[in-house]
Amino acid sequence: MQSLGYYNGKIGPLDEMSVPMNDRAVYFGDGVYEAMLVQNRVIFSLEEHMDRFWRSFTALQIPFTMTRTELKTELYKMVDAMDTDEPLMLYWQTSRGTAPRGHIFPTAAKANLMITIKPFKMKDMKTFRHRLLTLEDTRFLHCDIKTLNLIPSVMAAQKAEEAGCTEAVMHRGDRVTECAHSNVLIIKDGVLKTPPLDNLILPGITRMHILQLAAQLGIPTEEKIISLPELLDADEILVASSTALCLRAESINGQSLPQSAGHLVEALQNAYAEKFHNETQNR
Repeated sequence: MQSLGYYNGKIGPLDEMSVPMNDRAVYFGDGVYEAMLVQNRVIFSLEEHMDRFWRSFTALQIPFTMTRTELKTELYKMVDAMDTDEPLMLYWQTSRGTAPRGHIFPTAAKANLMITIKPFKMKDMKTFRHRLLTLEDTRFLHCDIKTLNLIPSVMAAQKAEEAGCTEAVMHRGDRVTECAHSNVLIIKDGVLKTPPLDNLILPGITRMHILQLAAQLGIPTEEKIISLPELLDADEILVASSTALCLRAESINGQSLPQSAGHLVEALQNAYAEKFHNETQNR
């Protein structure tokens, strides 16, 4: 089973594909992206990801002209080109186009579409535990747009790796924002809490699902600013992402967490596993 790539309609083995040097993604990271899971040849939560994709490229004034139906057709073309029903990772991005390097938006350029798909093994929600590290959030002020400008997140992820951790939780001063490539939630005294959506937080699809599932389960929720001391004092810390869904943390900055709300975490994980199963059975 090989990984496949797509660039403006051309499909081939991923390691044989190429992108023009004048693609503005190369010079400026001038684009937006989405990544999601595929199970049984069904793209999980595709409509929600497309909603965010449209918000992101619209916010950056990228001239992406495909309709949702046309984009969905291209994405499923990649899914159907894979010879397996096993889990896959599907990624797509659009850039502002191909033009000689210049900071001002090129007026004649057309948006480029790149897609990759590859085999993917999900982390087990029941057994995997994150080891977290806190780091100052040095990103820019448009974190609500899912852009290609990920150097601060890459650096944070590398620092976590070097510290023997699996994810970094970022904060601006005393205010917790999110992880290097995930959203963060905490449970304290039976209440599920997560930072509110604004320009410092990516509106995560999994974050949204967890809040919805909590409401269905009768678990109280709060979307409020979380301070660093609150994070460190949490009964549980959850890490939410589209490729791992809902994972627990076992430690932060080398200190073990109480993990004393396991029944609530288990209920959320069970509900999410059921949601994922039900939505990936029929296309």
